[in-house]
Amino acid sequence: QVQLVESGGGVVQTGGSLGFSCAAPGRTLSGYATAWFRQAPGTEHEFVASSRWTDGITASADSVKGRFTISRDNAKNTVYLQINSLKPEDTAVYYCAADAWNRGTRAERHYGYWGQGTQVTVTS
Repeated sequence: QVQLVESGGGVVQTGGSLGFSCAAPGRTLSGYATAWFRQAPGTEHEFVASSRWTDGITASADSVKGRFTISRDNAKNTVYLQINSLKPEDTAVYYCAADAWNRGTRAERHYGYWGQGTQVTVTS
């Protein structure tokens, strides 16, 4: 069982930036693809970005391209999400997720491990 713990998030003004981290205390993320999803009130999980372990290939949603960056530090077993140029529509709970099969897809169903989520609120 892999438990993921996110940190970061908060309240920020439009145009601001935030950084998140996601770790698996006591476990390694070696071999896992990791991803970030978000969920706004009344909506389903939306894919944000993913990163594969083996080749470091990343993917990101069109809505965040150029503004959000996913990265990982394998030595620290930590995944990061840097979000810039925030907009009010980025307001959501952001979740870290891990896929033991290292697929790195956009499909929520491929991620068997999830963090508890961290709230981001962007004010105008």
